Amino acid sequence: MKVNWAERLMVNNPIRVLIQERIIIPWIRHKAELCSGGEFLEIGCGRGAGSSLLLKEFLPAAVHAMDLDLQMIVQARKYLVTAQRQKIHLYVGDVLHLPHQSASVDAVFGFGVLHHLPDWRGGVAEIARVLRPGGIYFLEEFYPPVYLNFLARRLFVHPEEDRFTSQDLRQSLAAAGLPIKDALEIKQLGILAVCRKTAPNPR
Repeated sequence: MKVNWAERLMVNNPIRVLIQERIIIPWIRHKAELCSGGEFLEIGCGRGAGSSLLLKEFLPAAVHAMDLDLQMIVQARKYLVTAQRQKIHLYVGDVLHLPHQSASVDAVFGFGVLHHLPDWRGGVAEIARVLRPGGIYFLEEFYPPVYLNFLARRLFVHPEEDRFTSQDLRQSLAAAGLPIKDALEIKQLGILAVCRKTAPNPR
């Protein structure tokens, strides 16, 4: 689901970028072992600020940055400098149908994306599909009290059916082979989590 004008303003706010840079990215660096030279995927990349930080902090070979909204990709092309665009590959895409081969990326990042998906379980399954065994999925997510309260309903647009709580999210991640390795969570608000894809069981 595409964000509306109000949420587009919120996610592209300089304060949001500052939070990512000063809090979220350092937390990821501390909790996840991410080697330089890998293939990264950012789902719901917005104007590209997150991908820019990922490239700067973790030195991947490439960041594949996708968003459902063409307007966001257009903004990202303007936001990123030429040197960054050589390694950050932008495209319009759907989390439920990622154009990547199975087990082809080393890390997937989603900064507040899953709660926008009507079929969020399908999104989890698709993320698990493209990750290599041992790969990292980082998620920043919000729970219904944050985005389905009286005020948020009047400002933003979100799916309202089949929303996940902490327990729902953890169970679905584990079932998809993405158990949470470490997390920072406020159960009525949201979660920062690092998941590691488990290797398939030998037959």
